[in-house]
Amino acid sequence: MSDPLLSLRSVGITGPQGPIVGSVSFDVSRGATVALVGESGVGKSLLTLALLGLLPAQMTTSGAAVFTETGTAQDDSAPPTPIDLLALKPDAARRFRLDSVGVVFQEPGSAFDPLHRIGRQIGEVLGVRTGIRGSARHDKVVDLLTQARLDEPERIARSYPHQVSGGQLQRAMVAMALSHEPALLIADEPTTALDTRVQAEILDLLRTLQSERDLTTLLVTHDMGVVADCADSVVVLAADSASGSTVAESGPVERVLLSPQHSRTRELVDAVARLDGSAAAVAVKKAVPAPGSSTSVPVATLTDVTVRYAKDEAPALDSVSLTVGAGETVALVGESGAGKSTLGRILIGLQQVSSGTATVAGVDVRRLSTRARRSLAPHIGVVFQDPGSSLNPEHSVGDSLELPLRIHTDLDRGQRAERVAELLGEVGLDPAFATRHPRELSGGQRQRVALARALATGPSLLVADEPTSALDAKTQRSVLELLAQLRMRHGFASVIITHNLAVAEAVADRIVVLRNGVVVEDGRTADVLTNPDSSYAADLIAATPVADPIAQRERRTARR
Repeated sequence: MSDPLLSLRSVGITGPQGPIVGSVSFDVSRGATVALVGESGVGKSLLTLALLGLLPAQMTTSGAAVFTETGTAQDDSAPPTPIDLLALKPDAARRFRLDSVGVVFQEPGSAFDPLHRIGRQIGEVLGVRTGIRGSARHDKVVDLLTQARLDEPERIARSYPHQVSGGQLQRAMVAMALSHEPALLIADEPTTALDTRVQAEILDLLRTLQSERDLTTLLVTHDMGVVADCADSVVVLAADSASGSTVAESGPVERVLLSPQHSRTRELVDAVARLDGSAAAVAVKKAVPAPGSSTSVPVATLTDVTVRYAKDEAPALDSVSLTVGAGETVALVGESGAGKSTLGRILIGLQQVSSGTATVAGVDVRRLSTRARRSLAPHIGVVFQDPGSSLNPEHSVGDSLELPLRIHTDLDRGQRAERVAELLGEVGLDPAFATRHPRELSGGQRQRVALARALATGPSLLVADEPTSALDAKTQRSVLELLAQLRMRHGFASVIITHNLAVAEAVADRIVVLRNGVVVEDGRTADVLTNPDSSYAADLIAATPVADPIAQRERRTARR
C-alpha cells in the first residue's frame, strides 16, 4: 500500500454520558478501500461525522485525523499539506467538504430533496464547488450521470427523486459525490436499502470508478458480503462500555474475514447468514416448527390479484396468487419495484385490489371500510425495516406497547401493564425497559420492541418488511432467532419481505420470487436456492455477496 491519505491517531469521541469512541487509530492508504465494521452503536458513523466536521454540538473529540492530499488543483507538484480534520474551524471544515471529500449516504431517498429535480440538485452542488453555470452545468450533470452508468441520463436529470428507482437514485448520489473529483469518498452503508442485483451493480460501479479515478474510499458497513466484495483492508471496532469503542482488529480483508484473530471479529463473521446451510442459518432453523398442514385453513389467500395505480401504467401486481398456510413462513424476494411491498400492503389491509380475490384471517381485504380494517388489525402484526422511524420518539416503550392493547382489547390499566411486562420478557428485554424512550435503545433493542408491539394482540399473521436490513450481522442473527422462537411459541404465520436471500434461507419455509409484479417462482426454500427454475431467481442468487473475499471474486467473475 502507498502512504496514507488519511491517518487517524488516537481519535476519541465523548458525549454527554461519557466516552463513545475511546482511542481509534488506523490509516486509509491512497487508492485503497478500507471497510469500517462493527456492531450497531460502536460509533462507525460518528467517526465519519467527526471527519466531516458534522458532529452534534454536545460531542467533543480528541486525538487527530490527519489528511494529506498531494498537490493542489493548480499545481500537482506542490508538496503534501497535512491537515488535522478534527482541528478545523467550521469554515475550513466546510471548504474541506466542498473540495476534497464526497459522501454517499445509506438512504438516497432521504438525502435528495423531494421537491426538486435530480439534475437541479446535482447542478446546485456543481455550482457551489466549481462555479460553472448555464448549459455548461447541465452538460456536466448529464456527463456525471452517464459516468454513473445510468441509462437515459437526460430523463434522470429531469426526474424528481420519487420518479426513479432506488438503484437509479443511489447512482445519482454517486454522481453527485464524485462531481468535483474528490480525493476521498466516504460511503456510509451505500447498499443497505437495495436489492441484491442493484447492490451488485452499485458495488461494481464503485469499484470501476475507484479504478478509473484512483479513488480512496472509507466504506462504513455492517454487511460482510459487501466488505468481501469491495474492501482491501478492514478495521473492526468493538464497544467498551467504560472507555468507548476501540479497534479490535485490522488488516487485509482476506486475513481478517477468513482467519479472524479477535473474539469480536469471530462473532461478527460467524453471525453472517450465508447461502450455504451454514451454522448461522442452521441455528435459526432449529427453532422453526414445521409449517401448518395442507388441510388447515390458510391464514391468507390471494387469487389472481391485480393492482393498478393508474390506467396508463403497468400494474404493480399482475394476476398474483399466493397462499400462506397456518404456521408457515413465506419470504417475498425480488428487486425494487417488483411488487413486494404492494403485496404486503394488501395483506395488512392498506391496499385496495383492482381485480381478483384476497382473504386474510377470514376477512375479504379487497376494499376494506375503516371499521372492517380496524376489526382486522388485531389479527395482523407488522414489523417495519427501521424501528427508529416506526416507534414514536415521544412515547415510552411502555406507551408504544400499550397502545394496541387500549384500542383492540378490553384489558384494564393494570392488566395492560402486566401484558406490557410479559411482552418485553418474551422478546428478551427487562420489564424496566417500559420507561425508556426509543432514543435510549440500540437498533436491536428497538427492533425487539417493534416485534413485541406487533405480537401484542396475538395475531395469526406477522408481516415483516425488511426487519433486519438495518442491523449488523450479530444483531441480525439474534433478531432472526427471536422471530423463530416466537413463531414456535405462538404458531403465527409470517410473510417476510426481504432482499437478503440468506435471511430468507435462514427463516423461510417457502420463497416467492416477484419480478415486475409477476410471480416468477414459488417453491420450497432449499429448492429455489439450490435449483431455481427461473433465470431471474438464478441471477438474484448469483448477485448475493458472500463473506469470503476469494469466493466473492469467483462469484463476481462468474456473474459477469
